[in-house]
This record gives sequence, C-alpha cells and structure tokens, in this order.
Amino acid sequence: MAVVKTPIEQLDAAIGRILKQYGEEVDENVDEIAVRLARSGASSLRAASKSTFGGKGRYAKGWTATAERKRTGTVATIHNAETPGLPHLLEHGHAKRGGGRVPGRTHIAPVEEKIVETFEREVVSKL
Repeated sequence: MAVVKTPIEQLDAAIGRILKQYGEEVDENVDEIAVRLARSGASSLRAASKSTFGGKGRYAKGWTATAERKRTGTVATIHNAETPGLPHLLEHGHAKRGGGRVPGRTHIAPVEEKIVETFEREVVSKL
C-alpha cells in the first residue's frame, strides 16, 4: 500500500474514498462466497436426497441454486425446482389423509447448518 500525503482539508474525502473502496471489496467477496456456497449446497442436497430417500428421481435431481443481483447485494437461493412444495413436507412430516402423521426425515437442516458455518467462517477470513 502506497503512502499518500493528504492535506488536512481533504482528509474527510480521502477517508470516504478508502471506506467506499473497502465496502465494495467486502460486497464482492460476500457475493462470491454466497453464490459459491449456494451451488455447493444444492449439490450437497442432491446427494443427501439420494441417500435419504434411496432414489434418483425428480426430487433429488430438482435441487438448484439461483443468484439474483439486487440493490442491497446478491441473493443466493437454494430450492427444489422440480417439486417446490415437497421439501418442507419431507423435512417436517405431514398429516395423512386417513388420519395420523408421516414423520419428517431431516436432510435439509444439516446441509443448511454446514453452509451457514462455512459462510460465516469465510466472510470473517476475507475481512
């Protein structure tokens, strides 16, 4: 980092430029981490769905990650494009038509926890 002499009258503008540049770098790093982890999470959910439900059907293949650039930053989302309502029912269980309940099979929560921990660790390391 180069040393730059700044007159005292321009110090506030210089600090503002430095902070703006730092903020942009942080935003870029956070966006890149979020997109990469969303893709990795979708892949992990495909694998978890195959092992939990023993198949290669639409549910397991349907996990995908999307990233959308918004005013406040990039929003990365993992969802099941093939069967949108099914993940909630399978994760938390549901009522049967004739009475009783089907128990949930936890397969999304462990992947989510891993992604959150990794995201936090990587963001802190980039700061």
